[in-house]
Amino acid sequence: MIKGKLLWVDDEVELLRSHILFLNEKGYLIDTATNGEDALEMISTNQYDLILLDEMMTGMGGLETLAKIKEINPSIPVVMITKNEEESLMEEAIGSKISDYLLKPIKPNQILLVCKKFLESKEISAQYVSKDYLQDFNEISRRLLDNLDYNDWINLYLKLINWSLELQEHPELELQSTLDDLLREARREFSKFIERNYKSWLSSNEDRPILSTEVIEKSVIPLLREGYNIFFFVIDCMRYDQWLVMEELIRPYFNVSKFSYYSILPTSTPYCRNAIFSGLFPSEIERYFPELWTHTNDDETSHNRYEKDLLEKLIERKRVRLRNELKYIKLIDPEYGRNFEQNIMSLIDTNLVAVVVNYLDMIAHSRSDSVVLKEIAPNEQAYLTLTKSWFTHSSLFKALRNLSNSKKTRIVITTDHGSIRCLHGAKVLGDRDALPNLRYKFGRNLKAEEKQAVYIRNPQEYKLPRRGLAISYIIAKEDYYFVYPTDYSKYLNLYKDTFQHGGISMEEMILPVVTLEPKS
Repeated sequence: MIKGKLLWVDDEVELLRSHILFLNEKGYLIDTATNGEDALEMISTNQYDLILLDEMMTGMGGLETLAKIKEINPSIPVVMITKNEEESLMEEAIGSKISDYLLKPIKPNQILLVCKKFLESKEISAQYVSKDYLQDFNEISRRLLDNLDYNDWINLYLKLINWSLELQEHPELELQSTLDDLLREARREFSKFIERNYKSWLSSNEDRPILSTEVIEKSVIPLLREGYNIFFFVIDCMRYDQWLVMEELIRPYFNVSKFSYYSILPTSTPYCRNAIFSGLFPSEIERYFPELWTHTNDDETSHNRYEKDLLEKLIERKRVRLRNELKYIKLIDPEYGRNFEQNIMSLIDTNLVAVVVNYLDMIAHSRSDSVVLKEIAPNEQAYLTLTKSWFTHSSLFKALRNLSNSKKTRIVITTDHGSIRCLHGAKVLGDRDALPNLRYKFGRNLKAEEKQAVYIRNPQEYKLPRRGLAISYIIAKEDYYFVYPTDYSKYLNLYKDTFQHGGISMEEMILPVVTLEPKS
């Protein structure tokens, strides 16, 4: 079986005949050229998968030939072979976009390794990915039957999303549907786990995960006490897998450390983000600071007007003395983002800067309303690609790169909740004035099927605001979304395949807290 076609360019190519025969036996076709001019003519008229290029040749040298090869075909991989070990030559060759670099004398296995790297790596990688995935699939399926604790669920969820990212690189394996089935089963078991354990977490500080109320205490407060200036970013509606694709771009500039926490319920901004900034549960905010919990509905603008006030009270309660006034910034449109990026270095001496970033939440909501965005991001894999594209070109990424030059600065990045792609409708009954959120509701006379939702009769047990007599909450499980019986089919289709939050799922509840230390 032919594995690839190569062009070997060397003015002493006849001395390499044994190497060429060795590669022929391994399934590679080899054409040869003894000078740059002939090589360029052959490249213009033939399709090659890889070029082996001698650096020292009579006439047109290797670097000059390389430059002209890139003019003809910029994407073809070129491996340069040379006797010259000077660092300047290596840098010049790398700057000219060679794909690899070998020093003479070369051995047949060196060339074979290069060929496998550039011509067979995808196939070899796919074979091992398929093998490892099937082993993990069986292990995860078995573990879902065990009595998992909160750490087990974090590890299992991270394994699932890492496989999702891995399989995205190998669509030819056609394993995504099996992973989707496994994710559905995991969501079902996770919902049962939360239903069994969540309430007990709220009444005890032992044997439970870190919750929203402890994010700042565990990440920001210790760094302030060590004397660092802190930029604390809360990226609204950021899933763990979205962070992982962003982290790839971050790593060249920062040393990255992180831990995981569980969002409180409901996984919605008015509850989760206020819990993060206050260090208190919603019922405690309502009790201790009623003036900061004055809203009567769940309009997110009114609910989160007092985040700076809540953070100041938390800092004061933890007895941390800031050297200067706390800064609070909310990035809600591109102009705000550009201004923040351009002026960020003026904040470098501020002891604590809290920044709320709304763009991912806006992307999620925009996708629900936009046919174009649904076409661009028809599934979760494409949604991650959209996330990476946004972050690559975002003012946020540029601002973070600017901060990477300050050794006295530490950056903490987290999110208030994630989101889930809702694919199954759940019929709900309730009074007209019940909250119109698709993943949770509060009001009177609420009813939904138990397998689709958690019913909360006593909000205080979940440390939620009581909101009046006879008020109860329901929170959707797995990937269900609530639809009223009136015009059921219309709204079932309208909201199907949209990213929502507020409910119980790994995607919404298991979240990262990341600390970035500048490398420079």
